[in-house]
Amino acid sequence: MIAYLQGTIIFRGGDFVVLDANGVGYKVFLTEKTLSNLPKNDEFLKLYTYFHLREETAEIYGFLTYGELQLFETLNNVSGIGPRTALILSSFGSLEQLKAIIDRQDAKALQNIKGIGTKKLQKIALEITGKITEMGMRPSVLPAEEEAVGALISLGFSRQQAKAALADVAKEIQDPQERLKEALKLLGRYAK
Repeated sequence: MIAYLQGTIIFRGGDFVVLDANGVGYKVFLTEKTLSNLPKNDEFLKLYTYFHLREETAEIYGFLTYGELQLFETLNNVSGIGPRTALILSSFGSLEQLKAIIDRQDAKALQNIKGIGTKKLQKIALEITGKITEMGMRPSVLPAEEEAVGALISLGFSRQQAKAALADVAKEIQDPQERLKEALKLLGRYAK
């Protein structure tokens, strides 16, 4: 219904902002990650939005990128997940990252999700596995792999070079340190 809103932030709450768009103030709910990446008050902002209408209320959920909105909508379509829970789950970054967190039962990451038990998490993991396959996604960069990318960047390589080298490392090598060593060898060969 409302694809996006653009305007200036006039107020910030715990999990929302009030966005002034042409003289109308819209209360827009956001993830913690999005809240931390927002510009200062009175600066121009564009948010992609999801409009949720219930019997008693209407709510708007906002995202900095269209990809974040798509992730939210995918999670919101999982049976038994409402928009508030989908908003919390979408803050994990991607379907692949969320599935990895659930699969390894990362208690610290999952403790912030109120009202979702182990069975519900397993159901979510099963459903998003189907979505990942359906959308033709392959696991992008896993958390340990992201660390390796960061290490290579700190050594002076570009993000693109680091990701390409790690992608070329044999899949049989699972240990993150070994993958990093192999990527360094490959980058050394590429430079010659």
